[in-house]
Amino acid sequence: MDFQLIWRITPFVLEASLLTIQLTVCSLAIGLVVAAVVATGRFSRVTPVRWAATVYVSIMRGTPLLVQLFIVFFGGPQLGFELTPFLAGVLTMGFNIGAYMSEGIKGAIISVEKGQTEASRSLGFGRFDTMRLFVLPQAAPLMIRSLGVNTVILSKSTALVSTIGVVELTYSAQRFVTSTYKPFEVFAVAGAAYLAIVAVISLTVRGVEYLFTSKGEVPA
Repeated sequence: MDFQLIWRITPFVLEASLLTIQLTVCSLAIGLVVAAVVATGRFSRVTPVRWAATVYVSIMRGTPLLVQLFIVFFGGPQLGFELTPFLAGVLTMGFNIGAYMSEGIKGAIISVEKGQTEASRSLGFGRFDTMRLFVLPQAAPLMIRSLGVNTVILSKSTALVSTIGVVELTYSAQRFVTSTYKPFEVFAVAGAAYLAIVAVISLTVRGVEYLFTSKGEVPA
């Protein structure tokens, strides 16, 4: 084990980790918007809208993220648009994870007992108010848990953007391996950085989930 090498490359790995975090945050922001729109479409009473949302989820979940990334980055210029590697990565991961997150939102809403909705409607609340005041508060903890899991997956999926030249954590590690020929030490440091990122995400999700449950917004 070359501890001197580990000490020497750690600052550079930490710097690359910041770009990984940026990729995760930007993709997550896009993914949340996409998830909200798609989940709304899945519950729409308009059949074409519901079908379109279902087809979108099927396509995004049924094809590898790497293939989607290559289509956007390498195939984009053929269709008339050319994106930077960072932007291509953020958009592709955002729209991809949005499909998965929409399923988590849908599942959390469906898990709420139907009697809650029926009772609300019998009291005169409209469809929107029923969802806002009764269903969503009860589904929120499950949504948070699901969104947290998908965020962890997203943070690890950022490694794929190294294939299109984004100098994030994995790409940086690969360059060090090429120059040092010591893959164990280099990828051990990179793995520790990923573990730290995932730990922060997990703790944040647990904190948010605890706030929802401790305030009594949902039944215990």
